[in-house]
Amino acid sequence: MRCPNQLFLTNQYFGLALPNTWPYYSTTLKLTTTTRRISKISNSWPPGSGHKCLVVDDREDRLGERWMEFQGINNWDGLLDPLDSDLREEILRYGEFIEAAYDCFDFDTSSATYATCRYPKGTMLTHCGLGQSGYKVVKSLHATCNVQMPRWIERIPNLMLPQSSWIGYVAVCDDVDEIARLGRRDIVIAYRGTATCSEWLENLRATLTCVPGDMTPYENNEPMVQSGFLSMYTSKIEGHSSLQDTISEEITSILNTYSNESLSITITGHSLGAALAILTAYDITTKFNNLPMVTVLSFGGPRVGNKRFRCQLDKNGIKVLRIVNSDDPITRVPGFVIDDMASRGDATMARLPSWLEKYMEDTQWVYAEVGKELKLSSKDLISKLNVATCHDLKTYLHLVNNFVRETKEIYKQC
Repeated sequence: MRCPNQLFLTNQYFGLALPNTWPYYSTTLKLTTTTRRISKISNSWPPGSGHKCLVVDDREDRLGERWMEFQGINNWDGLLDPLDSDLREEILRYGEFIEAAYDCFDFDTSSATYATCRYPKGTMLTHCGLGQSGYKVVKSLHATCNVQMPRWIERIPNLMLPQSSWIGYVAVCDDVDEIARLGRRDIVIAYRGTATCSEWLENLRATLTCVPGDMTPYENNEPMVQSGFLSMYTSKIEGHSSLQDTISEEITSILNTYSNESLSITITGHSLGAALAILTAYDITTKFNNLPMVTVLSFGGPRVGNKRFRCQLDKNGIKVLRIVNSDDPITRVPGFVIDDMASRGDATMARLPSWLEKYMEDTQWVYAEVGKELKLSSKDLISKLNVATCHDLKTYLHLVNNFVRETKEIYKQC
């Protein structure tokens, strides 16, 4: 019998540590042959997945001229329903960077290198099929779990619980032609989802906790975030700096190196990685002045913080696009949301009395949704729905690739 850790890790792309109840890319998810129009980007889909990339140049000028629109300068108004074809390609392109984070991670619990990156920085993207992306990896990222382990865990033989695990990377676009195509030099921070039992236990620490002082502007009124996510972002052990400190040092270096250039910072992640992406954006926009445009592309992300946290995200100018499968329950946890649509101006929902809302917020279980949502649905594409299938990153990328518009729930097979 495999240990619980191995059971959780059968499929790399679930993001949260969930049992694998279906064969990878089983017949329940009938993928049709899809042609993707990506300029200068090589195909990173595994053989047999049915995805192809053709190198074309017809969108090159449009992307360079409209990149700020696609990064959310206007909150993606008019681009999501129907989904703009150029924005679609940008979303898929950033999704491939997350795939690379999964592909680089050593999932083998019997390996001496378990929970580390399988490849050196210089060849990491090449091994993952992104060698022609125009980006180079400049920093590997590690996250540390600080959760107290249950005593029964110690009685399970051969169960490895690394405190610090490789969780993603920072990449900088360094190809002259790609910079010209994109219209700026792009910085990507990419995070994978949950992959170890320690991280899974951190996910369960779902109560809200106050953001520490070094991440909070003086005038802010107690923004709160999920305890486990914050712990993974700020914890450190001997030999490994915290994810927070590593990101801060790397952003400082990048800003100094490319101070005279047009830049963008795109932070992307799946599941746990999506939550860390939002925390990262919040942190750097609080600490650094005169940052370039900061955009978060979140795939299947859980909730992260309360309403005050969301308000500060908006004040910091962070643009968040949440790609959500309406059939994925992970996007509706942890906690619950009170009257969130009403707070955004939806008059069809009655607000709770302020005293009751304040009382419930004090329970540390009331979260708020952030950013703009691109809502997808897998009902018409998957004959038998389950949590694993709906949450899989590849399912998300397939849905984005075939999505037309939300209002009529139509899906176009390319």
